[in-house]
Amino acid sequence: MRARNILVLGFLLLSAFAASAFSYPPAVGILGKAKSCVSCHVNNGPWVDGGKLIIELLDKETLKSLRQSDGSFLIEVKRGQPKTILTVIGRAKDDEAPAPYRNAWTYIDPTRIASNSLSKFAPGWAVNLQMACRLVGDGVSGFEGAKVSALPMTLQPLDDAKDAELQLQVMLTKGESIKAEPKKGMLGNYFERKVALKIID
Repeated sequence: MRARNILVLGFLLLSAFAASAFSYPPAVGILGKAKSCVSCHVNNGPWVDGGKLIIELLDKETLKSLRQSDGSFLIEVKRGQPKTILTVIGRAKDDEAPAPYRNAWTYIDPTRIASNSLSKFAPGWAVNLQMACRLVGDGVSGFEGAKVSALPMTLQPLDDAKDAELQLQVMLTKGESIKAEPKKGMLGNYFERKVALKIID
């Protein structure tokens, strides 16, 4: 079992490197101990939470939404088996506000923010792309005409994994942040969603 887990982890890491060719992970943020993106970036953009905001998690195979009635998301995975979800971030096609240029997101276990670990994901879970910063313009079935960024994320509960709750931290942005002065040069709005991880044994 341990050898298989090592092989799976290797596969997920290779997948992450492949995905990075199409995204720009916010590594500076994940290496720090800030509680959210707005510790460094502005929250001054024209985008508001509501019917025009798209924050969606889909089962990659079925494209079924994982949203619960309270607005949170539930990801159920069999122990030892990988599951791929699609993160979709952006604005509805009829939004009158200017479209964002680049969307960023990260999945974080709040209990690990203060840790020195490179991964702030839930312990015991293998994951290949827990964060991304992606240009708007992806096409997703069911979101035709919307201004969205979308990427798949594969996760797998290993032997020591437990049920967990994550924060999905999201930023919609336009413009470019200035090096060493991240609060200048960019419009942005910050949003959060709860994501529950549940193991099916």
